[in-house]
Amino acid sequence: MQFGRSYEEFEVGATYKHWPGKTVTEYDDHLFSLLTMNHHPLHLDAHYAKETTQFGKNVVVGNYVYSILLGMSVPDISGKAIANLEVESLRHVAPTFHGDTLYGETRVLDKRESSSKDDRGVVHVETIGYNQDGKVVCIFRRKVMVPKDSYLEARGGEQPGRPVPQPDKNWSGPESAGPD
Repeated sequence: MQFGRSYEEFEVGATYKHWPGKTVTEYDDHLFSLLTMNHHPLHLDAHYAKETTQFGKNVVVGNYVYSILLGMSVPDISGKAIANLEVESLRHVAPTFHGDTLYGETRVLDKRESSSKDDRGVVHVETIGYNQDGKVVCIFRRKVMVPKDSYLEARGGEQPGRPVPQPDKNWSGPESAGPD
């Protein structure tokens, strides 16, 4: 299974649909809000949200929505990244509520070779997140520095840094594993 892409594998205009989606629970939202010290009652107080907001219920904190979508894009976009360079824009265009399921997809806007190192490039992408009804809730653009194939080859190939299991008295290698 592929995890991220090298510079050569990105095509301008390509769209990657991230799978699976993520259903946002009240627990997820409250934990994220509390861990990040965002104690706004819109996210934590159901009575407040019901009585004083246009939505009549809690709204999922926007940074959590963004974080889910960013994380869901990693296997397709930045799994091999050297660095996330910039979040150029981030817009929350509609609310997400407890029980909504988020899906995302990312389109490659542009790519360019690094001006300082010949073994990497920069990919400019836009990710949109939408709920189970197809309603877009979040859009963000970012730039990611990704390796070229030469960078990966110089560091061990497709899974750089992965150790090789060392046989011991209980295991002498794959040939001793027996039939599946």
